[in-house]
Formats: sequence, C-alpha cells, structure tokens
Amino acid sequence: MTPDPVELLSIASDLARSAGQLLRRRPADLGVDAKSTPTDAVTVMDKAAEDLILSELTRTRPEDGVVGEEGTDRPGRSGVTWVIDPLDGTVNYLYGIPHYAVSVAAEVEGAAVAGAVYDVARGQLYTASIGAGARCDGVPLRCTSQADPAFALVGTGFAYAARTRAAQAQVLRSVLPEVRDIRRAGSAALDLCAVAAGQLDGFFEAGMNHWDWAAGALIATEAGARAGGVGGRPPGTWTTLVANPVLFDRLDELLRAAGADRVGVEG
Repeated sequence: MTPDPVELLSIASDLARSAGQLLRRRPADLGVDAKSTPTDAVTVMDKAAEDLILSELTRTRPEDGVVGEEGTDRPGRSGVTWVIDPLDGTVNYLYGIPHYAVSVAAEVEGAAVAGAVYDVARGQLYTASIGAGARCDGVPLRCTSQADPAFALVGTGFAYAARTRAAQAQVLRSVLPEVRDIRRAGSAALDLCAVAAGQLDGFFEAGMNHWDWAAGALIATEAGARAGGVGGRPPGTWTTLVANPVLFDRLDELLRAAGADRVGVEG
C-alpha cells in the first residue's frame, strides 16, 4: 500500500509538538557534551527528545525506518523512513536564546513526502506534504518573488569544523556586499521555514546533515521555493541554497563566483 502523505504529516506534526513540549521543560543541568567538534554541543534534552520520538514511532509505526541526529539508525521494511532532528539550534537552547526547533520528515524512497518543523519558543508549527503546499499553523505560506540579489535578505549558517567555517567566512565576505543583508539565526530548519514564509528571500549553508534540512526544504519548496546544491552539487554536505526559482539562479551564480560550490565538510 502506498503511504498516505497526509497521514504521515499528521504523525510528524504530533511528534514535533510532543518533543517541543518536552524541550520546554528545560532542566537546570543540561548535561552538555560535545559531538563532531568541541564546539558542537549536545545536551541531555537533545537525546531525550529523540528518545521520545523513537519510542512513539516504535509503538505506532514499528515497520518504518528511523534516522536521527543523536544516533538513531533503525532500518525499516515499510518503505517509509523518518528523518529526525530532535533539537535544531542546540547552541541557542544552551544559551537560552529562544530560537530552536524540532524537525521531523517522512521520506518514501529517499524523497520527503511530509515534514513538520515546530518552533518551540513561539509555539508555531510549519508543515507540508508533497503536492499540497506549505502552512504555518494552518495558514498557507508563499516564498517571496524578489529576483534581485541586491534587495534580497539572505539567511546563512556555519559548520562546526574550523576549516569549513574559515572557508564559509571567505564566501560571506564576497556575498555580503552584493545582497541587502545577511541573517544568521542558528537554526537551519527555521531558516528554511523563514524562506517559505517570506521572512527571508533566500538561504545558503554548507556542511548540513540530512536531518537539518529534510523537513524544512520540503516546506520551502511546497511554498514555491527551489532547493538544491550550489553549482549542481548535492545538497547538504556541500553548500545548499534555497530561494524562489529566479533568485535561486542569480544567487547560485553569485555563490559560485565566491567559491561556495567548493565549500563542504572537507573544507
């Protein structure tokens, strides 16, 4: 039986909200540890939120695969795989900055068909299912039609590996004078939703993992945006770009001229 994207979206939405409610119960001791680099933080709440989502999926969807940022890697037999970021914006969460999210995507044959991103601090739920558009708390979203990079507000983010960050800084040095301004808020999932909502004209970042963008990219594309890797490279590890289709091509050209197509986790 072909999975129903609407049903999967309902599940993704419930999971994102439930994990978000857990994150609101922020303990005094976050049990901070490091992952890929000393500055790549993980807390007990990242792990607790992922455990909550995994437990619910094990109960309700035991045949599905699950991939999560905090180490979950369960193969499935149903054709559906859940891609989870239980706390996108961990450093913001650690410092008490109210800008972080839970991201849950359902994929079928490697393509996202449903996605939910829950903005925990604001209590807003961004959703999309394939072919049905994107919404925030039920209100339809549409990306901007801004075509000129000079008037585009563009979001970005930075990897944790020092060599990659240095390369990203060089790209930013070239790009910043060519756009309206740059925003770096600290949650790729919410940045992608901001593109969908018209709060950013575009977004680019190198070194993202699958769970960082799986749900957010679907939400952005269902709001009319285009998502892909700069210079035709695969998205994620290499620089990923999201913007309306006209602006996408112009930002892609600008980013390639700045060397962004050569920036990835290898630096």
